[in-house]
Amino acid sequence: MPAKPERKSAVATRRGDDGTTGLLFGGARVYKDERRTEAYGAIDEAIAALGLARAELGLKAQDGTLPRTMALLPDVILRIQRELFVVGADLATAPEAADRQKPGETKVSAAMVEGLDSVLADTEAAVELPHEFVVPGETRLSASLELARTVVRRAERRALTVRRAEPVPDDQLLPYLNRLADLLWILARAAEQGESRVATPSRSGPQRRRDA
Repeated sequence: MPAKPERKSAVATRRGDDGTTGLLFGGARVYKDERRTEAYGAIDEAIAALGLARAELGLKAQDGTLPRTMALLPDVILRIQRELFVVGADLATAPEAADRQKPGETKVSAAMVEGLDSVLADTEAAVELPHEFVVPGETRLSASLELARTVVRRAERRALTVRRAEPVPDDQLLPYLNRLADLLWILARAAEQGESRVATPSRSGPQRRRDA
């Protein structure tokens, strides 16, 4: 019987079978468990986690249950997902290739941070904030946003490890991730209140003010 011709995959290049991966703009390959790959891998997870929230919004729009107060939220989340690809590219660039980066494309820019600040301020002004820690799970949408928030916080920690080892002047990456995690917490509260739900406090009994 003649041997079957080998079928090649356009996705599985096999170059990573040895546990290494390539960085943006070329250069030496690095191991997949190194600090830099751990960092942009966490960003990849954050993008996927936000996909859960966007999918939930899509279902609500499809069956006509999307509250008017959430009409712009799908576009906001999609914008964040796309910006996180920029964050991932920033982390996937070795220091020696920094001069090849473009702000807003392969490097986090100050304008990206300012954009989050604007959405954060607008959203915070429209919701009633709880006075203590809350337990995620009041709605599927808010829970998915909280999940994305925790992944972003992990990405922030991994990125900090990279930045402490390889300082970058005028770096906007860490401020972006910090603001994003705050924004996702606020969006989770907006999602709950958009469905007339109240966040569950982390402790039973009388609520304690967070600023007490």
